[in-house]
Amino acid sequence: MTKYNNLWLFTLVFSFALQGSVLEVDESASIKNTTTTIVGINHIGLSVKNLDQVLKFYQRATGFEIVKQEVITFNDTADMLYATNNVELRKATLKAPNMLFELTQFSGNEDIPLERKPVIGPGMTHTCFQSPITDPAFTKFVHAGAQVLTKSNAPVDIGGYGVTYAYAYDPEGNMFEIEQLDKTILTRSGYDASWQDAGKKMWMSQVALATHDIERLMQFYQKVLGFKPYRMGTYSNSSKLDDIVNIDGVSLKGGWFKLGKRSKVMELWQFVNPQTPSTTYKRKPTDLGYTYSLEVTDIQAEYKRLTNLGVYFFSKPLPLGEFWHAYARDIDGNVFSLRQPLNPESSYALASIED
Repeated sequence: MTKYNNLWLFTLVFSFALQGSVLEVDESASIKNTTTTIVGINHIGLSVKNLDQVLKFYQRATGFEIVKQEVITFNDTADMLYATNNVELRKATLKAPNMLFELTQFSGNEDIPLERKPVIGPGMTHTCFQSPITDPAFTKFVHAGAQVLTKSNAPVDIGGYGVTYAYAYDPEGNMFEIEQLDKTILTRSGYDASWQDAGKKMWMSQVALATHDIERLMQFYQKVLGFKPYRMGTYSNSSKLDDIVNIDGVSLKGGWFKLGKRSKVMELWQFVNPQTPSTTYKRKPTDLGYTYSLEVTDIQAEYKRLTNLGVYFFSKPLPLGEFWHAYARDIDGNVFSLRQPLNPESSYALASIED
């Protein structure tokens, strides 16, 4: 959840020792402070079993335009990128006003049973869709057939500060968050009023990771991203928070990195009650579920920098489609990728998407 009210949040600017390093938290920190060539989140990826069904659901709910559909087979570069022999995939790319949303069906996943990822994780548990409160995304997702997780099947106003929250599942049990923002919060979140004029009434906002050790994972991402988180907090004893995640007596820690001016953040959670379990499972790029990408302007330099930091990559950077790509795993086993547009002026590059 993206949070906005310091009366409800426990938010401090501080630093603390961690495994011989210091994780620094600064409320003014954002991607503009990065020491890297990372420019922001380019896309949220979702690997699914039935592309046609899931695509229909998200199109109906979001109204996002399909900007590309593709089939890849018998491609040596794809095999190396996805670390899979004879990879076959179908992909549909949707364009939100501030990033891409890619749905991919990989062959070989047809017989894997679907299951709903627990709210407490571990792993990338969800992404988030935001809308003006006057044209709520929640209603659109329910009409599209979403299964609501939040109690009472309605968004929750947790603090009277202009945001209502709900969690729900898509047809394959992938969880997502829905936030409705009032006029004041829209302005503060980086909302562009021209989106409404252009009929863009919904957008995406975050990468959400649940971990058994939030300080450890935040230290990892501070090194990867090259800038400080802007917020950390501890949250408990809130019946409304319980309602949102549908867990009684929930207690958790949260931390955020600001990844763009258009409502984009990386959000990390550690559930304390009930506890986020640790895991030794190391995801592959073709596994069902969420991934995401960080767009960079020098993928070779970032590949070298992150490799020197100990980040695991499935392959060296390789060109495929509109981008140079390099898939990697974080220290919790979550899959992410680096992307650099082959053409800096590509309509799939962040500069074009955000303009």
